[in-house]
Amino acid sequence: MELLREIYITLRRNPLRTLLTSFGVSWGIFMLIIILGLGKGLENGIQNLFAGFSTNSMFLWSRTTTLPYMGFTEGRRIEMDIEDVDYIKSRVEGIKILAPRTQLGGHRGGNNVNYKNESGAFGINGDIPEIKEVYQWLIPKGRFISEMDLKESRKVCVIGNRVVDILFKNINPIGEYVEIQGVYFQVVGVYKTQSTGERAERDEQAIVIPFTTYQKAFNGGNKVQWFSIVCDDNYHASEVEKEIVDALKLKYKIHPDDPRAFGSFNAEERFRPMQMTFLTVRVISWFVGVMTLLAGVIGVSNIMLVTVKERTKEIGIRRAIGAKPVNITIQIVLESVIMTFLAGYVGMMAGIWLVEGLGHSGMNGQMFRNPEVEIPVAVTALVVLIISGCLAGWLPAQRAIQIKPVDALRAE
Repeated sequence: MELLREIYITLRRNPLRTLLTSFGVSWGIFMLIIILGLGKGLENGIQNLFAGFSTNSMFLWSRTTTLPYMGFTEGRRIEMDIEDVDYIKSRVEGIKILAPRTQLGGHRGGNNVNYKNESGAFGINGDIPEIKEVYQWLIPKGRFISEMDLKESRKVCVIGNRVVDILFKNINPIGEYVEIQGVYFQVVGVYKTQSTGERAERDEQAIVIPFTTYQKAFNGGNKVQWFSIVCDDNYHASEVEKEIVDALKLKYKIHPDDPRAFGSFNAEERFRPMQMTFLTVRVISWFVGVMTLLAGVIGVSNIMLVTVKERTKEIGIRRAIGAKPVNITIQIVLESVIMTFLAGYVGMMAGIWLVEGLGHSGMNGQMFRNPEVEIPVAVTALVVLIISGCLAGWLPAQRAIQIKPVDALRAE
């Protein structure tokens, strides 16, 4: 307690100098928190664009050939089928989920669906249970389609939230029946996407039925319109995609160099550059913040050097009556740490308050969303403050212990 009292008296000797020096440290940590918080908002915004499906996923569909090959002319339409599932799995490694999909009326096709006196146009998808993992759907009511539904070709369906709003209003849809082109399906669940905005509205305005049921109810045969694929964590989707395309080109006798026989969307290729952007933003944020903080710390070190010079006689007297160099060092370093920590803490709390305020102010857009300061970042900032305080006090402390008691006592 005596040591803390001495430090308090020392800092009060020149309050203006202490305040100005502390402001430099506060501003440095304030800028660090602000930049990191805004960078996190940018990261959240970009990640929100990919919400709703696995980032290590891809989607593959067939098109028409553009090169003649093995007696086939160009312009041949390729149609994949359900047998391709086993064919691909037997030849390509690294596939976690391979989900065949087909849609009534084609991609984004709309079909009239009726419930009592209500009707609406929705996409009708023939799927397998694993499709829920690809799109990371939530099931707020009921259940999703199961393997037993698939095996027995049950006439059941899972509907999107938008379908509930349009057809059922305030009625619980579970157990009710909807009519699709004269065929009745029982609603067993409701799904909700994690996407936002227009994409969420589009994704939830659809109905999922078992793939086998789709084949029988709508004469779908074995046709597959596209595959939704999720890769194992230790495989890259771009590499798996190439192997799948090569295997399908071999099966359907397509020229190996034909660039348009298959179309695809690779989420990993879109997301990977974004990850590099996140890393770059973090590195720049820490660099700018730490450099700004360093300027404040240098100011603290200079002030401590001035303080040591002003207290030359006091230090000489303490040395003369038996104070050890380590005691002098601890006091000066502790003074520096306390000044740096208190000033930095004020700046850090001001930065957190401002970032959180921006997060609650509704400043959210497609590319910027929910700026925040994570707990590990705040803890790291505190550690940086303490280390900075130690470094700022170390040089003045070494200067102090080099003062000889006799020379100090002669100082005016």
